[in-house]
Amino acid sequence: MLESLLLQRSSSVLDKWFDAVLGTYPPDTKRFLKKQKDRFANPVGTTLFKEMESLYQELLRGEDRKNSFAILDRIIRIRAVQDFSPSEAVGFLFSLKAIIRSELESEIRENDLNEELSRLEDRVDDLILLAFDIYMKCREKVFEIRVSEAKNHVSRLLRKAELICEIPEEGADRNHEDGNPIHKP
Repeated sequence: MLESLLLQRSSSVLDKWFDAVLGTYPPDTKRFLKKQKDRFANPVGTTLFKEMESLYQELLRGEDRKNSFAILDRIIRIRAVQDFSPSEAVGFLFSLKAIIRSELESEIRENDLNEELSRLEDRVDDLILLAFDIYMKCREKVFEIRVSEAKNHVSRLLRKAELICEIPEEGADRNHEDGNPIHKP
């Protein structure tokens, strides 16, 4: 019964949830993400809303963790490259629990839906843990890229300053001091 109520009110829940996510951005960014509806001018806002909607539907079905992972991955990848702490990047899932409770408060009480709500919140908790794992893998990748770029930059600077030179690969022919090649058997 809870899932059917949440499906009926999905538009309201999603709008409030999207507003909560937008609340994590600076005011100017929030206004832009909310008002700009063109998916080419606002790919972040469009993607976030579309994927949050898909995640919400998947959460209510509660069937396919693999599909939830894929949807969540697309959301977290966006937030992992932005200036969010881990808790801020995945915290939008916590807000969904509060929004659902607020939206259906009277129905939950009147129809004694606490057990169903508890199961749904357990699924949200599973998504939170999954989101944190995804976030950490994304951040590891970002740091690996940064380290690689820094190494390449330093290497280029050292070569340009002629402080290092290329070392021939192992097994390549080398020259004696007299200029004659050394061949390995």
